Amino acid sequence: MELSIFILAAGLGERLRPITDHIPKPLLPIVGKPILQSILEKVSELPIHRIGINLHHKKEAVEHWIKNSAFCKSVQLFPEDKMLGTGGALKNAEAFLHESTFLVHNSDIVSDIDLGKLFEFHSSSSNIVTLAVHDYPEFNTLIIDKKQSFRGIGKADSIPSRGMKILAFTGIAVYSPEFLRFLPTRFSSIVDAWMKAVESGYQVGIFDVSGCSWSDIGTPASYAATVIKELRDDGETIYIHPSLELCRHVEIDGYVVIEKESILDTGVSLKNCIVLPGSKVECNSYFENCIIGPRFTLKLKGSELFDLPDEKAPLLIGSGGSDRNYYRIQHKGHSAVLMQCSKSDKEFQRHIEYSRFFQKFSIPVPKLIEVHHKSKSALFEDLGDLSLYSWLKCPRLQEEIEEIYRRVIDVLILIHTVATHHVSECPLLQNRVFDYEHLRWETGYFIERYVEGIKDIKVKNLKVLNDEFHRLAAKADSFTKTVIHRDFQSQNIMITKGGIPRVVDYQGARMGPPAYDVVSLLWDPYYRLEDDMREKLLEYYIGKMIELLNNNKDHETNSPIHPLAKGGDGGFFNKREFKETLLPCRLQRHMQSLGAYGFLSRIKGKKYFLKHLPEGLRLLRDDLTIAKDEFPLLYALVEEL
Repeated sequence: MELSIFILAAGLGERLRPITDHIPKPLLPIVGKPILQSILEKVSELPIHRIGINLHHKKEAVEHWIKNSAFCKSVQLFPEDKMLGTGGALKNAEAFLHESTFLVHNSDIVSDIDLGKLFEFHSSSSNIVTLAVHDYPEFNTLIIDKKQSFRGIGKADSIPSRGMKILAFTGIAVYSPEFLRFLPTRFSSIVDAWMKAVESGYQVGIFDVSGCSWSDIGTPASYAATVIKELRDDGETIYIHPSLELCRHVEIDGYVVIEKESILDTGVSLKNCIVLPGSKVECNSYFENCIIGPRFTLKLKGSELFDLPDEKAPLLIGSGGSDRNYYRIQHKGHSAVLMQCSKSDKEFQRHIEYSRFFQKFSIPVPKLIEVHHKSKSALFEDLGDLSLYSWLKCPRLQEEIEEIYRRVIDVLILIHTVATHHVSECPLLQNRVFDYEHLRWETGYFIERYVEGIKDIKVKNLKVLNDEFHRLAAKADSFTKTVIHRDFQSQNIMITKGGIPRVVDYQGARMGPPAYDVVSLLWDPYYRLEDDMREKLLEYYIGKMIELLNNNKDHETNSPIHPLAKGGDGGFFNKREFKETLLPCRLQRHMQSLGAYGFLSRIKGKKYFLKHLPEGLRLLRDDLTIAKDEFPLLYALVEEL
């Protein structure tokens, strides 16, 4: 059975003013995509007969968008010179709708409701109308009886008898064509027609979707909260539309969205802001918790942006792969981050000890404020939300990118030299080695979680492939070891005010080959560096290491460095030998990353990691092209992938 679709898009959007004085509500973007586009894409997955849309407010803008969209040939428009209401709009399209069952969808709703299941439920019922409903206290007004049928409108204290309940309408419903006879040929409300149908003995049933994700963008606060939620659900904090050509000395923190054809002048600073299409942010201006539009700014509360009960409520932050929870809270008048670990977390004590050790030797990690061993929680300095990964979302000059990476490499060198020299003061770290066993675990992880788990490929000749993994791990394990972060990629490097890098998620640090960290940063699936930029940064790392260690001295204590200093006329750092460690570490790291993305997306349900798989695979394939003679079976497997 085919289904007609009707989208209600004529509303004035009065609660959204002044936004809707410039942009009609259906075209409001949610992270680069107009809400109308998202709805059209979703309904297009159904067995649709045709799609209708009613128009009134700023109808020319909506018409223009549709005519230039992929839906131009499949949509019929129903302009209204005067508003006809939710009921009158359907009556106006009666000739279009009367031939088949039809689904009506409000144009200000963002949800993950399964429309196919709603349609199937209606088709198998005796309902003349099936309303998609949910328990949403703020909007609960529909009275539902024991038979799961609509009985009227009211509040919780107006339920006429026991067994009834109050639920909210989602703005989505399926109608049988005979329902149209209950609509008058004038302005009317669809609710009145529901009541007429019930009074005439027809059943207006419900399909309960409680628990589904659902947002109504009817107010600036609900619109902003929907945008922020979309970012968080995608594992992001920043969205920049491709039309933005350059961020020149722009500072961004928190959750920031820059929409189409916006302009950011030099020296702009934004925190938790949405910049609407066609807006300009003047030079040297600062905005926090705002929606910025053409010639207007709407100030919001942080609790509104993040849909919190009040400003003091803790905010869950972070979107990485950790099972730990991190909350932003107020502590003695300042923002701080509460880390809450499970009782079974074996790395809690290691995290605390590493924090103290790194702080002691000026490795820039967040300051440890308080520790509560019994509850396995700790309070840390708040470094903000801007990671290097997010900082790179904003298009910047190559000189700016190179400078920020040089600063990050300076931090990495401190870990590889100063922390290594003093590692005996942290036995938990000194005795934790990134050795053959761990390297082999990584390649097994790659096979289990990516090759078999994501690609659903059963590996042939696994014994021979394991021989190749053995040789790779043995080679990597033979390299000189220093303290390494072990996950030194762009999401674990925070960029604080003034472009100062700080390091997080370091509880996995071990004694291992320093090239593994260099590879994690410069061959990072989260951000593709240009080849010439990568080579320059690699030379910078090598040059700085030679400069620091050539005289076999620590730059702070003037004492011999352990274990890297080899002495002799050539000093410590042999450039050729170090470069030979890069390719084995690259192969190991790429396989570890792909295994991790597979595990996090499939096992932990963090689907947003899937978007990084193509770049991770590209990096592995490129490096195996170089190493195919040494690892022919692995090369063949990756070619198959």
